[in-house]
Amino acid sequence: EQRLLRHRMQAIAPNLTAMVGELVGAQLISKAGSLLQLAKHPASTVQLLGAEKALFKALKAKQKTPKYGVIFKTSLIGQAKKEHKGKMARVLAAKTSLAARIDSFTEDAAPSSEAGNAYRDAVEHRLAVLDGSVGYGMR
Repeated sequence: EQRLLRHRMQAIAPNLTAMVGELVGAQLISKAGSLLQLAKHPASTVQLLGAEKALFKALKAKQKTPKYGVIFKTSLIGQAKKEHKGKMARVLAAKTSLAARIDSFTEDAAPSSEAGNAYRDAVEHRLAVLDGSVGYGMR
């Protein structure tokens, strides 16, 4: 089952898979309805996919809104320090949104995950900057 999911996600959305993994990518597509619908969502919506119930409950009660939904399950968010998780969720959602758009609107017969890998490297660099292990402009 895991192998089937990996194979299908690599064929359908290789850049999205490179960003967030097969499972979270499939959950994002499922929550959005389709890859095309996910590609149409802004990054702020991608960040909160899966937390709709908590979002509307918080808005109704005039409390603090959630910072992340399904995207919280990714390894990049898990690696971040507690105080940086919200910031990392925002960065990851932005790059994930771009990756979904590339996957959705590219009409190549054999899609590549080149852009997704580059975006993931950028997000990992941002994580290193936030943790203080790398200077902001250094790569």
